[in-house]
Amino acid sequence: MATRLSTVLLGAFPELRYEPTAKRVRASLDGTAVVDTVQAYLIWEPRRITPIYAVPEQELLAELASPALPAASVEEHPVAIRKGAAPTSLDPSTSFGKHTTAGGELDVVTPAATAPRAAFRPEDPDLAGYVILDFKAFDWLEDDEEIIGHPRDPFHRVDIRASSVEVQVALDGVTLASTNGAQLLYETLLPVRYYIPPADVRLDLLEESPKRTVCPYKGQASYWSYPDSAEGRNLAWSYDRRYLDAAQIHGLISFFNERVDLTVDGVLQPRPVTPWSRPSAPGAP
Repeated sequence: MATRLSTVLLGAFPELRYEPTAKRVRASLDGTAVVDTVQAYLIWEPRRITPIYAVPEQELLAELASPALPAASVEEHPVAIRKGAAPTSLDPSTSFGKHTTAGGELDVVTPAATAPRAAFRPEDPDLAGYVILDFKAFDWLEDDEEIIGHPRDPFHRVDIRASSVEVQVALDGVTLASTNGAQLLYETLLPVRYYIPPADVRLDLLEESPKRTVCPYKGQASYWSYPDSAEGRNLAWSYDRRYLDAAQIHGLISFFNERVDLTVDGVLQPRPVTPWSRPSAPGAP
């Protein structure tokens, strides 16, 4: 019997997962080096969608100490990652302090600063000698390039293709965009995203938003809202130009398929169910 690969990947979400990486991984805290290693692991704690780094404890350039402060309350943000699935996965906005595997938190201490509870030593024999580091607590480099958001998932791919398909975006009966010049972005386990030239978007109907988010594959996103609709907050986004990998969508605008009426070649598309189905989602896909 054939196996659909996405079923295998999604089926592993409840498990603690890891994968070695060949990249040189460095982290620093307020300019002080914390680790410099070529032996890092990518780690997904159970129910986590995105990976972070675990590093060999013996290669740490900082000290680990018992937490000086009590653990803070951590709010979970459960989401459904596909239609029909229960909202059991954890949105990336769920902070590092929500651990879903056995282990203990530790402070990371340098001569100049302390990152409270920014390390986690898992109780798993396959990860013996490794500690997981809170990505948001440090500045990170892969080789000599800055990375943002979280490490890239080696099982997650982004492809961008030019298309002449007719694409229309509407909300509450109002057309917000219409084009035959979209760039189609295909991303593993996510719906197709349609990036539209600004000339084909009704920017006169939209308002720039102060919201900014980051994606490790595409860069920093700026947002627009459609103020004439209750569903229009932070409805569209565009990425900056920091990553050459995403050059085909630089300056283009995409809308959340989950929250607009999207018509492709005259066919109204169903609204997909993803972590971005809610307006309060942490960032653009």
